[in-house]
Amino acid sequence: MLPTTNNRSSNRRLRVVFAGTPEFAAVSLKALINQQEALNIEIVAVYTQPDRKAGRGQKLSASAVKQVALAHDIAVEQPLTFKKSSSEGMAARQTLRSYQPDVMIVAAYGLILPIGVLTTPTYGCLNIHASLLPRWRGAAPIHRALLAGDSETGITIMQMDKGLDTGDMLYKVSAPIEANDTAASLHDKMAELGATAIVTVLKDLEHYQAQAVPQDDSQANYAEKLVKTEGEIDWTQSATEIERQIRGLTPWPGAYTFLAGQRVKILASLPVNPSQQTNQPAGTVISVGRKAILVACGKDADTKQADIKLDSKVESIEPSASTLAITELQFAGGKPMTAEQICHGNQLNDGDQFTTDSK
Repeated sequence: MLPTTNNRSSNRRLRVVFAGTPEFAAVSLKALINQQEALNIEIVAVYTQPDRKAGRGQKLSASAVKQVALAHDIAVEQPLTFKKSSSEGMAARQTLRSYQPDVMIVAAYGLILPIGVLTTPTYGCLNIHASLLPRWRGAAPIHRALLAGDSETGITIMQMDKGLDTGDMLYKVSAPIEANDTAASLHDKMAELGATAIVTVLKDLEHYQAQAVPQDDSQANYAEKLVKTEGEIDWTQSATEIERQIRGLTPWPGAYTFLAGQRVKILASLPVNPSQQTNQPAGTVISVGRKAILVACGKDADTKQADIKLDSKVESIEPSASTLAITELQFAGGKPMTAEQICHGNQLNDGDQFTTDSK
């Protein structure tokens, strides 16, 4: 039986290995470090991705997780692989075994953990996943939830297995997605929620592992990794879809369009107002105002065709197209500008046309 943090034989601390790379993971690592005494755990090593080149100078940069570990004098390991088909992978496995971990906590690590690694810790590996599994398994759960228009998301603490985010669920906590949430703001919320969740589970690991719930694979969705081209706006889509695209891809890769062959980044917009409709072609700048720049989009999928009676005959009228109110954008080579700043300039005018490519 797994000893709980409150009743462990000889009061021995649970030996924890933490594996993660970006800021999302660093938030959980900080929380665990700060509560080692209360949780009766000892973080014996931290695993993270190798240093990468970053910035204009392309200097090697340590991950957010590595920086936290070094600041607290915790051993750092940065293997390239755990594959047993390579000598480096076998060496990495042996190093992990040498730490004699009771449990491994994984958060956005970025390296595949084969079954030989997952079974090394006495009580396996726990993953801090930023979605309410089985929804949004995969690399970009926060972004995909926003792009899909989900009303809520959350954190799942999962017992890892050989599948992609397919393991049993130990603990779930939900949070609403607000109308003004971007990928950046939701990331920060999920990072804090993830830290709280893993602390909760480690307070009584025995209980949560005993109550683990299998995932319903029929309800699973795959959160594919983002690519830059997803940022290009197709103005024939509805304003609702484009508004989600802007928020879901902020800050990276960012939403963009083209004006007279020049790329324009769309940084922010207002929630869609269903009453603001237009018959202008998609991508047309309807008005450049101080509060917002109104742009014609496609029809909303749920907008129904209207029936009217004319001279005793019922005729169908196609619904008007939706509009998007942009509040901040950035022209190529320029700085971010608000609608009011643009209104006072001459870079954008009523009737201008945003297009989907540079040609």
